[in-house]
This record gives sequence, C-alpha cells and structure tokens, in this order.
Amino acid sequence: MRTTAILNQKGGVGKTTTAHALATGLTHRGYSVLLVDADPQGNLSDTMQADPEQTGLYEALKGAVPPPESIQQTEQGDIISSSIELAAADMEFTSTGREYRLREVLDEVKQDYSHIVIDCPPSLGILTVNALTAADDVIIPVGADIYSLHGLRQLLSTIAKVRKYSNKGLSIAGLLITRKSNKAVATRQLIEAIEKQAGALDIHLYRAIIREGVAIREAQIRQGSIFDTHPAAKVTADYAGLIDEYLAQES
Repeated sequence: MRTTAILNQKGGVGKTTTAHALATGLTHRGYSVLLVDADPQGNLSDTMQADPEQTGLYEALKGAVPPPESIQQTEQGDIISSSIELAAADMEFTSTGREYRLREVLDEVKQDYSHIVIDCPPSLGILTVNALTAADDVIIPVGADIYSLHGLRQLLSTIAKVRKYSNKGLSIAGLLITRKSNKAVATRQLIEAIEKQAGALDIHLYRAIIREGVAIREAQIRQGSIFDTHPAAKVTADYAGLIDEYLAQES
C-alpha cells in the first residue's frame, strides 16, 4: 500500500490536476485507489462530483464520524471529500498530536486500497503537515516557469522537519514538470534550469513532462477524468507516462 501526497505551496502548477490524473489513471489500470481532498478549495471534490452534503475529511479529522463513513463512492472512484470548514484547521486543530490525525484516519481504511493519493492545500499549514505525516512519499509538481522554483527550498525544509519529527519514512518521489508550453526555446531553458536545480538538491526528476492542453480544461468542465474524456490527447499520454514511472518506482 502506497500513500502519496501531491504538494506545492505555489498555486497554478497543476497540483490538483496531477492528483486527479494519477488516481483515476491508476484506477483505469485496475488498482484500488482512494483520493483524499485536503485542500479547502475543494476543486478535486468538485471534479470527482462528490456530494457536498455528505461527511468528509473535516468530520473524519474531528472524530465526528468513523473514517469509513467519510468515504464517498463516485463514478470515478472513492474520495474523502473536502469542505470549506477545513480552512480553519490551523486554528481549530490545536491539541497535542494534531499532526497525526490524518494518519489515524487512513490507518482505519487503507487495507481496502493499493494506493492513496492526497491533494494538499497550497500552503504549509497543519493540513499539509498532516498529509506529509500520513504519506509514504511526495510528488512535487513544478510549472515550466521560472517562478515555480521559488519557495522550493522552504517546501523541502518543511518535508525535512516532518521527516525528523513525525514521519521518518517520508521520501520525495520526485519533481514533476507541468504546464509545458509550446514556446520551444524558452521552455527548453526553463526545463534545463529545473533539471539543474533537481540535481543540485539530489531530487529525482520524472522523465514525463506534462504539457499544457485544452483537454485538461475541457475534462474539468465536464467533471471527468482525462482518461475517459480525452483518451487520445497528448496530455493524457503525458500523465500515462508519469504513471508508468510512478509504478516502476514500486518495483
């Protein structure tokens, strides 16, 4: 069983898109997958067409419902959905051991899944710390633009602290370049800069590069997986390549 957090505190890098594509792509290959939407914005829950009236992550973290009752079965797969109440998590969850709450929730349901994918919020607050404490590894999407590298060291510092204090087994699965544009020269230079940074930090860089594609936006509008709505699109092939590498890491 593998639990992977998808994390970058910078918005607009395809974090939620990557979480959704990874999970639904694995489901298409026959794996049993649970998605966890830990982002109070709830975009992943919306795309999965989760019922906002049902209990989800907020209630599970509070202990208001048994963890299995927080899971929704949708046409695209199982999800523990988000809600706007999670936005106050840093102020509400203050008791000792608060960083372990998500791990405790997932410990009660993980026997039913081969993979759990957690969509983290674009911040380094208590929800992100909970996700990192519950995860085996982290995928960090970085957009193919110069600003995506800003804040990477701060993110790595947070991961190091979680590894030291609450999850010694946490590893970085890799950096994933996303939102690659068609401007060949500028994009090549940016990719080379990211490759150099990954090498300097001794972090794995996935060979798969996720390009910009209208298929992503259309799939989100249709609230579906790109593997269903646009199976022949180039960006779908990009994510299929990521999944190949992701699964290869397990062997």
